[in-house]
Amino acid sequence: PPPLITDRTWSRHSCVPMMRVFCLTLAFLASAGALQTGPRSAFSPKAAKGAVSRAVEGVAVAGVAAAVAASVHVDGAQALSKTQYNSLTYDQIKGTGLANKCPDAPPATGNINLGGKLNKFDELCLEPKEFYVIETVTDKKGVSKTETIPGKLMTRQTYTLTGIEGDAGSDGGKVVFKEKDGIDYAPSTIQTPGGERVPFLFTVKSLVAKGTEGSIKPGLKLSGDYVVPSYRTGLFLDPKGRGTTTGYDMAVALPALQAGGDEALFKENNKVFQVLGGSTELTVTGVDAATGDFGGTFVSKQASDTDMGSKEPKTILLKGVWSAHIPGIDD
Repeated sequence: PPPLITDRTWSRHSCVPMMRVFCLTLAFLASAGALQTGPRSAFSPKAAKGAVSRAVEGVAVAGVAAAVAASVHVDGAQALSKTQYNSLTYDQIKGTGLANKCPDAPPATGNINLGGKLNKFDELCLEPKEFYVIETVTDKKGVSKTETIPGKLMTRQTYTLTGIEGDAGSDGGKVVFKEKDGIDYAPSTIQTPGGERVPFLFTVKSLVAKGTEGSIKPGLKLSGDYVVPSYRTGLFLDPKGRGTTTGYDMAVALPALQAGGDEALFKENNKVFQVLGGSTELTVTGVDAATGDFGGTFVSKQASDTDMGSKEPKTILLKGVWSAHIPGIDD
């Protein structure tokens, strides 16, 4: 009989980690064929050759699949153009993180004049890249100063705003965008170097951004204010069962406070739905006048979560990229 094919011959170190299972299967089939004895299980060179061929074919197919998956994963770590996004199927995007990314701003330097049927914008996407917490710190000498503390994003791939649309027009000869609808909020959390976690509702709700130019072209800056709704909704209950529209009025473990003395816990017991504010500045770096696509970078400042009124809001600073589209040009 032919020599046994052992683990020494087919070393796991000579195989790609993803192919180990196929290599072990191949070794098992060959070894089993060599170990068979007796009249009913006599070794058949033809059968062994077929088994080896099938196993090798399976390894090759798996290698191709792994290469395709690896290429998709690499693309998922990179920003793509809008044309590349549109060419992908649902299965190619699923699980890669691409759904949380905004298309690259077009490299073209065109010019889009608003007016007539060009009075809307859509597909507005904002993807934060950098996260900071702005705090006022007092040193030992009693001197207060403002520090910008970098934050680490703790939220998974769900923090990008997309599909936002609204009105695009002009006011006093300058471009004006008014946000109307879309996926315009995303609950997010960042962590400071000291370990403190700061939740906030990333949003651009009711944004009215006024531009510095009369048309959409590279160098245009759009700045304006927006509202920041409460991170929690009215039906939310805290760990002690307290809420705004439902739940207990106070901590159940402190019934004696019903007679008074809960001033120190007033904010904890009296939940409120706070609507705060924020501001943003959008800078246009690329415009494709043929398709109506444009985009660039943005900087936003907004309030953090207040735990339904029980804490003072912090200031969140966000920097990232954005893209949008003027419908009607490419019809």
